[in-house]
Amino acid sequence: MSKLTIVYYSQTGVNLKMAKLAAKTAQEYGAEVRLRRVKELRDTSNVTADSPWAKKIEAEKDIEIATPEDLVWADAIIISSPTRFGNIASQMKNFIDSLGAVWSKGQLVNKYVTAFSSSQNANGGQESTIKTIYTSAMHWGSIIVPTGFTDDSIYAQGGNPYGVSATQKDNDDIIENDVENAIIHQTKRLLDVASN
Repeated sequence: MSKLTIVYYSQTGVNLKMAKLAAKTAQEYGAEVRLRRVKELRDTSNVTADSPWAKKIEAEKDIEIATPEDLVWADAIIISSPTRFGNIASQMKNFIDSLGAVWSKGQLVNKYVTAFSSSQNANGGQESTIKTIYTSAMHWGSIIVPTGFTDDSIYAQGGNPYGVSATQKDNDDIIENDVENAIIHQTKRLLDVASN
């Protein structure tokens, strides 16, 4: 049985939904799963009630904050970050930057890593966000597991061979392109590769 850590950042709920679906899929597939969120860096004291951000904060209040040890524990890792100007969110970058101690001890070597992303439009930098995550994983000595064109669900969700990329609708947590089957496929593919 593989041990999977899913680390995500979500502001409006899209990446939270993606991470939860991956966790559910992995558990049903027999993996031991840790679902973790990264620490929020922005001030949330003035978040508008009933906004997507407020709903997301409420929805994840019982999800633990990710630590470097969560990655050390895992055989496989899913990292999910929304796109910010073609890059990962600062909250995820802050978490990745905290991994220096475990990286320097070689504790991330040969971990299997895959990534998800989202943005408000299909050309919002989703691919470069995923590739940025993979660049960090290469520095760790981890093994990258992209989706490639290994299933029809990849074409249905927009044809991104690097990893699932969701397009957000109208600045809320509704996902336009059909990503559910692609998330299920990518999660199972990661676990299959990690178990061989």
